[in-house]
Amino acid sequence: MAEQKNNPQAEQDLGQQTKIRREKLAVLQNQGKDPFQITRFDWDTTSGQIKENFDAMEGRSVKVAGRLMSKRGMGKVSFCDLQDRDGRIQLYARQDEMDEAAYQEFKKYDIGDIVGVDGEVFRTQRGEMSVRARTITLLSKSLLPLPEKFHGLTNTELRYRQRYVDLMVNPEVKRNFVLRSQFIRHVREFLDSRGYMEVETPVLNTISGGATARPFITHHNTLDIDMYMRIATELPLKRLIVGGLDRVYEIGRIFRNEGMDPKHNPEFTTVELYQAYTDFNGMMDLFEELLSSAAQKLLGTYQVEWQGEKIDLTPGWPRLPMHEAVKQYCGIDFMTIDSDDEAVAAAKAIGVELPETAEKTWGNALYECFDQKVEEKLIQPTFITMHPVDVSPLAKRSPKDPRLTERFELFICHSEMGNAFSELNDPIDQRARFQKQVELRDRGDDEAGMMDDDFITALEYGMPPTGGLGIGIDRCVMMLTGSDSIREVILFPTMKPLDLPKTEKQEERAPTTTPSATETMDFSQVEIEPLFADMVDFETFSRSDFRAVKVKACEAVPKSKKLLKFTLDDGSGTDRVILSGIHDTYEPEELLGKTLIAITNLPPRRMMGIDSCGMIISAVHHESGEERLHCLMVDDRIPAGAKLY
Repeated sequence: MAEQKNNPQAEQDLGQQTKIRREKLAVLQNQGKDPFQITRFDWDTTSGQIKENFDAMEGRSVKVAGRLMSKRGMGKVSFCDLQDRDGRIQLYARQDEMDEAAYQEFKKYDIGDIVGVDGEVFRTQRGEMSVRARTITLLSKSLLPLPEKFHGLTNTELRYRQRYVDLMVNPEVKRNFVLRSQFIRHVREFLDSRGYMEVETPVLNTISGGATARPFITHHNTLDIDMYMRIATELPLKRLIVGGLDRVYEIGRIFRNEGMDPKHNPEFTTVELYQAYTDFNGMMDLFEELLSSAAQKLLGTYQVEWQGEKIDLTPGWPRLPMHEAVKQYCGIDFMTIDSDDEAVAAAKAIGVELPETAEKTWGNALYECFDQKVEEKLIQPTFITMHPVDVSPLAKRSPKDPRLTERFELFICHSEMGNAFSELNDPIDQRARFQKQVELRDRGDDEAGMMDDDFITALEYGMPPTGGLGIGIDRCVMMLTGSDSIREVILFPTMKPLDLPKTEKQEERAPTTTPSATETMDFSQVEIEPLFADMVDFETFSRSDFRAVKVKACEAVPKSKKLLKFTLDDGSGTDRVILSGIHDTYEPEELLGKTLIAITNLPPRRMMGIDSCGMIISAVHHESGEERLHCLMVDDRIPAGAKLY
């Protein structure tokens, strides 16, 4: 197992156990008892059925199948725990109640082996519900031993890399995925019962649209064209509204080539739905009912705990216009501001800077004040409505104020759960807003949308007033299961391969490991800044708290070309967030799981609306006139929080 790395004794023990298991398999094969030649076992009962209906089933013959998770006894009487799809049940085996040769073979089975058992339901003298075995058939040989302390691993990434082992030995993990399946089923039943039609739209497109995000690009060999993996299902679904399918939805995988952190995975699942002849108010009513009913149906309560907060999902969630939220939390009344310059100045006065690629407008200033100052304060379910046109290229303008749109986002525990509009159906306005996105893209914003002429054509045929809603399935499941990381609710989250060859960008940097004795390093073009001549007294130096930190998550900061946001384990038990301007040198995925050095006792510094609590240490030099940067990485055996002297 990966956790044995850097532990020679553990690796030796693991190798010995594997060798013994393979030898056992070879003996069975030589005897003509190869378990891998068995093609089926007709079980008729599960552990859950036995426990739920024990009184009725006691004394009944049953056939159960599953994985051996423990073995006790092993004299003439043996006890084992068998794990199947429902949970665990105890097996009771006696030599005098089975064929003696078969019992002796069973004693050689290993933990992890998969068996089929024919026996009788009974209760032991200690009151344990069990199956008294008559025959035990080896159905599959486990050639690797199960980890003894899988749940306690400090390298939590191993659980995600080997989810199959995680599910075997951590029964509580399965609950997340059972709830995920139940939630998706609830969404389908909820929408189907209201006359919605489920559809499927293309994953590969010639245009990236429907959201503001950086796409994945692939190549179609037959057509010899580059294509984009979809970042949203919005535009194809609205084409169907034009075509007369008045209520449609799609549950599908979305792909965005962006950073990874506890709330983001490059591929994730959404449900998008569109309903003709309603607006964003209708979508708010529907979303509130869908999510609150899911909690009541799946959990039996409106009360959930998530990210250390107690959340009340009882229907009747507040609906707050964005400008009112900014006025409430920041003290700025944007509705009394008329000019772009005044709005930008008001934002700057409270420490809000607009992104480099954003136009300096009233709408962008309002949005950034909300994004950087207000969003983090929203704990209980809150609909934030009336977003600026500048950040809502697909939403209908408000008839009361053309600077705003009929759009909302739902926030729970400072997390966006869904996004909805009164859909823009004016083709002339839509073309102008697409053109704005094209201009942003030309200025270097690779998340901006593209011109979609066919969608404009569809709108020109006429689309009825429509309400649309997109919901993040993963975020909803995170909340319902109380999971702090999206990786806990995705069976196979995106992971960087451990043996991935270096990229060109990585090759340009010096190796992070110590070069071999035979390797020659050419430093002839390296320029080093002169050492500081001024001395610092030892007491001042010693007050800087240099610590080893482990990277739990790393993502690109939205709207910044240079900043990476690190979520770090600093040994304190509380995550530390530090921003570092090194995105031109490193991709976020390269730094996940690394052990870095950081100063942890600097005062928080506000950057792009995020408090950066410390500084990641890098080594900087100039080479052939160009600045080169290397993040200081140390041995992963150094624990988080270790202090540097």
